[in-house]
Amino acid sequence: MDYSTATTTAANGYSSPRDSSFPSSFTKFNSALTAGLLNPMSPPPPPAMLDKTRSSPTLFEMMASEADTIGKVPVQIQNVVLQSPSSSSSSSAAATAARTTNVSHLVISAQDKQALAMQRISDLLVVRSPGNQFNDPNSSDVKLTLSSKDGISITMCVHRQILVAHSRFFAIKLSDRWSKQQLPPSSSPYIVEISDCDDVEVYIETLMLMYCRDLRKKMMRHDVSRVLGILKVSAAIGFDAGVLSCLEYLEAAPWSEDEEYRIASLLSELHLENVGATEVLRRVSVEASNGNNGSNGGSNDEVLLNLLHIVLEGKDEKARRDMKTLVSKMLRENSSGNDLRKESLYLACDGCLHKLKRQFLQAAESDLENVDQIARQADNLHWILDILIDRQIAEDFIVMWASLSELSEVHGKVPVVHRFEISRVTARIFVGIGKGQILTPKEVRCLLLRNWLTPFYDDFGWMRRASKGLDRYLIEDGLSNTILTLPLAWQQEFFLAWFDRFLNSNEDCPNIQRGFEVWWRRAFWRRKEQSQDPARLRVTASATDNS
Repeated sequence: MDYSTATTTAANGYSSPRDSSFPSSFTKFNSALTAGLLNPMSPPPPPAMLDKTRSSPTLFEMMASEADTIGKVPVQIQNVVLQSPSSSSSSSAAATAARTTNVSHLVISAQDKQALAMQRISDLLVVRSPGNQFNDPNSSDVKLTLSSKDGISITMCVHRQILVAHSRFFAIKLSDRWSKQQLPPSSSPYIVEISDCDDVEVYIETLMLMYCRDLRKKMMRHDVSRVLGILKVSAAIGFDAGVLSCLEYLEAAPWSEDEEYRIASLLSELHLENVGATEVLRRVSVEASNGNNGSNGGSNDEVLLNLLHIVLEGKDEKARRDMKTLVSKMLRENSSGNDLRKESLYLACDGCLHKLKRQFLQAAESDLENVDQIARQADNLHWILDILIDRQIAEDFIVMWASLSELSEVHGKVPVVHRFEISRVTARIFVGIGKGQILTPKEVRCLLLRNWLTPFYDDFGWMRRASKGLDRYLIEDGLSNTILTLPLAWQQEFFLAWFDRFLNSNEDCPNIQRGFEVWWRRAFWRRKEQSQDPARLRVTASATDNS
C-alpha cells in the first residue's frame, strides 16, 4: 500500500460500505444531520434534499462497518506500522487505534520539519546559475562539511581560492601552512569540517554569496529574517562584502516592529558601528540620526509640542479626534520618559484658555461670531487635562480653572448649547479629585466648587443628553467624593444646596445621594458618638488610677 492510500485510510478511520441492517432513509437522514444541514429537532427532510448531502460516512455507518474493516488494513507512516487488532471488538479498539495514529503524527512532526529543511538545502546545492562553480565537484578543491546541533550534516564542494579571498576565517583555516600540513594527494580535495552551526541552510546561502557578482540583487530575494541570519554568519566568518550587503539591505527595506527589535539587538551584539550599522540604526535611534551634530533636528520636547499645536489647530474634527486619541496613546506609553516638559504642556494650555476666555466673554455680550470656538477650545482643554492627569501634574490646572470667576459669573448669559462643553472640563476635574488623581489644598477645592458647581448643575441635563459616551455615574461619584474631601461644615453647605436643587429639578441635576448619606452619618451619628467619648475616657482614667 502506498503512502497516500495509508494516509487516507488513517484519516477516515474505516472504509464505508453500506450495512443493510440500517434503513436507507435513516442513513440519509443521519448523513444530512452530520453535515449540519438539519436541525436535530426537525423532521426528516424530503428525499430530494437528502440526495444532495455529502456522502462521507457517519458514526453509525462506521460502527456498522467496523467488523468488516478491522483486521484488514495495516496503517504505515514513515517506518511506523500500526496494525489494527484482528478481534471483532467494537468502538474501544477503534478509539485506541485512532489515538495511536494521532501520537504517531505528533512524533513524526519534528522529523518532517527536518526533512523539509533537508529538501530546501538539497535544492540550494543543486540549483545554480550557468557559470557558477558553487558545489561543482569537477573544479572544487575543498570538501566542506557543515553540521548543526539538530543533527543535519551536509557536505559540499567549494573552492579554496574563493573562500580565502572573501573570508578572514577561511583565510586562516586554509592558509598555506595549514594546507601543507594536510599533505593531500594532488587529486584529493582538502577536508574542512564546521560543527555546531546554528542554521546550516543560512550558512550555505552565505557561502553562495561569495560566488555572486551582484550581491545586492541576490539579497533582494530574501526577507529581513533571512538577511539577519546571513549577517550573523558573515560577521562570524569575516565576510565583509556579505556584511555590507546585509546592512545596505536592512537600511533600505521596511521592517515590522518585531523585526526592528531583532535588528537593533543583533547590531548591538555584533558591534558593527564602523562598517555601516549606524546608518541602519538611524531609523530607530535619535542619537544615531543626529550623530555629533545636534542641529539635525529639534529635541523631543519641541517635536511633541509642535504635534500638540497641530492637533489643537486642526480643521477636520474627525481627524482631530483620531489624532488626539493617537497622541494620547503615544504619550501614555512613554509617560515616564523626559520627552515633554510640564512647561510645554501648560504653554499649550494657556493658549487654549486665552481663546476660550475671549470667545466666552464676547458671547456673554450677545456677540455670537465664532461662538463655536467655545466648544472647540473647551474640548482642547479637556484633552490637555487628560494628559496632565496621566502625568500627575494637573494641580496647577485646577488652581487656574478654579480662579476663573469672571467666566463663571457670566456663565448663564451664554446659550447652553455653546457653553456645556465647559462643564465637561469641570466634570473631568471632579472625577480626577474624586479618584485621588489630583491632590490640591482644600481651599482650592472649595473655590472650585463655589465658582463652578452652580454652572455645572445648570449644564448637566444638556451635557448628559448631548455628550455621547458620558458616564453619568462616574461623574456623580466624582462630585460626591470631591465634596466629601472638604471639612464637615463646608460639606454641609454644598450638600444642602444640592438637596434643594435636586428636589426641584430631578432629571437635570446629578444624583449625589450616596455622598449626601455619608455626610449625614458624619454630621449626626458620629456627633452623638463623639459626645459620649469624654465620659468613656473619664471612666477609663479613673479605673487606671484605682489600680
